[in-house]
Amino acid sequence: MDQRNVSSRQSVMWMLVFLLLVFIVGMFTLSTLNLNYSREALSDIRRQQITEVVGAGLSRINARQTALASHTITLANVGESFHEMLASGFSGIGQAALRTRLENSIRAHTRDFQGAGGAGLWFEPGFLAAPDSSYMPYFISGENDDRLTRLNTEERYGHYRNAPWFDRTLGPQWSGEAKNAGKVYWSPVYFDLTTERAVLSVASPMFDSEGELLGVATTAWGADQIIDIVSGVTATENSFAFLNDRNNRNLSSLSQGEDTRKHQVLIDAILALELSTDITGPSAQGEPETLKTRRLNVGGENIELYYAATAGGMIYGAGVPVDEINAVLRPMERINYRILVGTVSAMLLLSFYLLYRIVQLIRELQASYTDALTGLPNRARLLRDLESLNAASLLIINLDRFNQINSLFGNECGDHVLLEISNRLIAFGSGSSGEITRVYRLPGDEFAILATAMAPQDVHQLAGQLRALITVERVYWQHQQLPVDVSIGIAMRSRRKPEDAADQLVSQAKVAVLQAREQGRHHLLYDPSVGVEENYENNLYWADRLKEVLDHDRLVPWFQPIHDNHSGRITKYECLVRMIEPDGTVISAGRFIDIANKLRLNRRITELMITKCFARFIDRDDEFSINLSYADITEPETVGQILTALESSGIGERVIFELLESDSISSYDHIHGFIEQVKPFGCRVAIDDFGTGYSNFAHLSSLNVDYIKIDGSLIRNLDADNTAFLVTSGIVQFARSLNMKTVAEFVHNESVQARVRELGIDFSQGEYFSMPVPEPDDQAGR
Repeated sequence: MDQRNVSSRQSVMWMLVFLLLVFIVGMFTLSTLNLNYSREALSDIRRQQITEVVGAGLSRINARQTALASHTITLANVGESFHEMLASGFSGIGQAALRTRLENSIRAHTRDFQGAGGAGLWFEPGFLAAPDSSYMPYFISGENDDRLTRLNTEERYGHYRNAPWFDRTLGPQWSGEAKNAGKVYWSPVYFDLTTERAVLSVASPMFDSEGELLGVATTAWGADQIIDIVSGVTATENSFAFLNDRNNRNLSSLSQGEDTRKHQVLIDAILALELSTDITGPSAQGEPETLKTRRLNVGGENIELYYAATAGGMIYGAGVPVDEINAVLRPMERINYRILVGTVSAMLLLSFYLLYRIVQLIRELQASYTDALTGLPNRARLLRDLESLNAASLLIINLDRFNQINSLFGNECGDHVLLEISNRLIAFGSGSSGEITRVYRLPGDEFAILATAMAPQDVHQLAGQLRALITVERVYWQHQQLPVDVSIGIAMRSRRKPEDAADQLVSQAKVAVLQAREQGRHHLLYDPSVGVEENYENNLYWADRLKEVLDHDRLVPWFQPIHDNHSGRITKYECLVRMIEPDGTVISAGRFIDIANKLRLNRRITELMITKCFARFIDRDDEFSINLSYADITEPETVGQILTALESSGIGERVIFELLESDSISSYDHIHGFIEQVKPFGCRVAIDDFGTGYSNFAHLSSLNVDYIKIDGSLIRNLDADNTAFLVTSGIVQFARSLNMKTVAEFVHNESVQARVRELGIDFSQGEYFSMPVPEPDDQAGR
């Protein structure tokens, strides 16, 4: 039995070895095939890209040469037109005057030919001249100015066939047959002694209506124009472009550095190929020839040439080192062979286990995603990991006031903070004893920690450690301390039910974050016993109470003094709604205002506050402010009541309307419209809770407001939180630049008030001066 077991194990072992060898051979074959296919595909793509670049350069050169030819034909048409005028009996103008007109026309056309070095008409003997004399008006342009000079071609050459351009352009055997009408002839590049420049000449014959040769129109063009186009073509880092004329002379400098000796070797090697012998030039329909390719070896370096004929009969092309064409393959080859060697080496040790892990890894790679900034797994990966876990603990870390860091220091600073916290969490997770499974980056300013299932006291201890990790050691940005605090929500499960949603733990942890902030705690464990039913019952309870107090007129305004930091006195009051119970208990608005908004009772509350506040202050000298939501100023009836109260009371100059900046604002047009309606009554406008919204700075400068009330979340910790101090300082400077006054809310002690005064904030409001009181005259100036 034991022998059979040994034999069986040996058979399994040899089978594993055989399967391993098959796998290795298969991997090697697959890798080789993949590399060969990729090499061919990428090389074809790279060559196609190079062909497109060279083709684009060819198109530019052809376009330029076509324009040169068109200019020359236009000049020939001018000569033919003047001959037609003379032949048709044009009278009243002498020969000298006609010559003047013709030469003026040549001058005008030459100036229109941008870059022309010269242009003229070379007539057969007898036209505007004696029968045995030739009239040949030809003008050249100066090198550094636009002045045109008439050459004395009649005395210099006698006949245009003696001019230097004739043999180079038309050839000594050329005959002026009518079939050549409209044709354009190009010369090679030559040095013109008259202009002392390298030029090429373009010629087009002129014929009369009966097909008799009248002469030739010519233009001369500086070779540097085309050379400039060629020199600007670059396909790869060390590629070069070239242009050869029809006499196989190179016109352009290569564009691959300062090694002139190497350049000359390349030029000589290209000229030796005589590329013009294997191309036919553009077709009769004007379609350019397809680019041809050839290999060239210069000094042991393989170069691939791409070339074709231009419209002017030249050879244009580019040379690209073959190594640069194949350069894109080298990283892929290295990676491919490293993967192959690594896989084979690992397979020698792990055998079928590695095969299983590779399959698992492929599946994971297909489903996993990574945060681009931190490199951490993102929310999609978190949900996938949660699906595979039965028992787990999830902690979501939310950065407090992170949007304020972005607003004050910019997104680059915000990214730095996220990276710093990410690195700390990664290091903490690596050093933990196994509780932390993985760290994740969630959208916005949140991170997630996935841990094993643990007791509530242990997960609270872990949350405390994470908060200390982030908050104890300050984050620095450009030598500036950025104190960062967090709120942590915790959710746990001991067993995953089949009907549970993949993101159930995520949702529960997010709810715990919100609850932690509402309760002023740094971390909180989600309590499933506080369910939706309790929330429904709570909503119904407050809905009934709201209707009752509205029916019995038990909503009244209370008044919180606002201290003038310049005069040291109470000069304003903010009107705040309070609910009075039958037993005299006073309930603040925070307990019921959200339910009132959901039940659309906010309009009745606002109208009630307007009526009672105007009645309370109509006989007083104090200024007072009333809070308005965005929904209030979009409600025509509410705005109508406000305008009526302002008109009837005549106290508009003492009224301040506070608009909630953090409220959901869908259109700033409503805000503009409301401000424009109340300003004529002398009212002023304040933006409340400034610093909590996302677009405050962008829109505030366009609003005609008078006060900015800085949000209490910034002021409350102004004496201890350097970030809050910096953000508040930025808001104050911004307000001053717009000539707005500032009000600090939630000033609760003397040290905070000292910082408020240090920043130059105009007004203060909070517990340090007085909590809201039922009657404004209960407060004495302070």
